[in-house]
Amino acid sequence: MSEFAGFPFAGLDFYEDLEADNSKAFWTANKHVYERAVREPMAALVAELEADFGPAKIFRPHRDVRFSKNKVPYKNHQGAIVHTAQGSGWYVQIGAPGLFVAGGMYAGSPDQLARLRGTIDDDVRGAELETILATVQRAGYTLGGDKLKTRPKGYPADHPRIELLRHKSLVVSKEFGAPDWLETPHAAKEIRKSWEAMRPMVEWVGAVVGGEG
Repeated sequence: MSEFAGFPFAGLDFYEDLEADNSKAFWTANKHVYERAVREPMAALVAELEADFGPAKIFRPHRDVRFSKNKVPYKNHQGAIVHTAQGSGWYVQIGAPGLFVAGGMYAGSPDQLARLRGTIDDDVRGAELETILATVQRAGYTLGGDKLKTRPKGYPADHPRIELLRHKSLVVSKEFGAPDWLETPHAAKEIRKSWEAMRPMVEWVGAVVGGEG
């Protein structure tokens, strides 16, 4: 495998065009662009980061449309994840808007969510997470994830960490867009730096929700 040299802007253009024509005909005619400007750089990137974070799963480009009303066949981005637990880990994505990085629990099972909320409820461990998240947010990352509109069952509305308890998924993320360095090997340094900034949160969540990735 060749060394990571950056994500060519041709990959971003590919996804912009795909959003306008998400068809098998377009994909077939432009698959060589996807392979050269998206898939191969992503594979090289995760190989470079593996020693520090672990092996990654590169998601397939096709959408699963079996149970979806939206029948467009191809995803409008390419993502890869390094699991720290089932449904949790570090994430990187390239698409028409550019580079996106994230980390945390994006799809927990009911048991995992119960463990997460039980730990957030604990005055010591919950406060520990609050401190970790405050540090990550000060570093420029956004706290997000799906949330209940009301309090989760079994927890009082005036709980000191009720906003965290409402989360059904818990992630931190950052949109980089398309800076000049995205096309260069320096992109790997920026992604590594971001994942390291997220590490305390990602590993805290992974340790709490447990399970195999």
